Amino acid sequence: MASRTGRPLVLHVADAVRRVPQIQRVLVASEDEQIEQACRHAGVEHVMTASTHPNGSSRLAEVAERVQADVYLNVQGDEPEISIETIEATLSALQSHREAGVATAAAPIDGTEDPSDPNIVKVVRSSSGLAVRFTREFPENEGAYRHIGIYAYRPEVLRAYPNMDVTAGELSERLEQIRLLDHGIKIAVALVSAGHPGIDTPAQYDAFVARWNTEHSD
Repeated sequence: MASRTGRPLVLHVADAVRRVPQIQRVLVASEDEQIEQACRHAGVEHVMTASTHPNGSSRLAEVAERVQADVYLNVQGDEPEISIETIEATLSALQSHREAGVATAAAPIDGTEDPSDPNIVKVVRSSSGLAVRFTREFPENEGAYRHIGIYAYRPEVLRAYPNMDVTAGELSERLEQIRLLDHGIKIAVALVSAGHPGIDTPAQYDAFVARWNTEHSD
């Protein structure tokens, strides 16, 4: 469990979500006893889930069976620096796009990032603010943005998700959100200015630790 800042990565994410006034309840869902123990010691609510979930949407669907809510927000455990503004924009996108069952967020790809890096997931967004496609490739002529690992779901989408067949696009790109698009679920995409990408590689975690130590040095 990554904890070189003195705090496990998942708790950094929980800390970020707790700062959002609209969020009424924050919990961590996992099948990991170490994560459960870390959450308990930190006073963060934890829900133990099955170990068979293929992705976060599936795991959250299990949580939604036990926890009632009007909207379910899923911030992935590799987004410790996600901002209040990004979370609020995602929730707002779901509210303003009544036709969408899910909302997420994206940011411009800046000059420090390699757009061809498959660890940087890209999203193409329509003029109306809905996702057209998600990909690990770089669609140069389609106005792609860097996808941010956050989703806001309407309850009925989570109820349906476990019964949606896995699709070829989801498997080829290894992106769970493609299943939603392939099954006709519209995804609203909020455009934000995100400071840092999520952590998908050891080098990205090293950079996060360095930023954290700099920001919290005496």
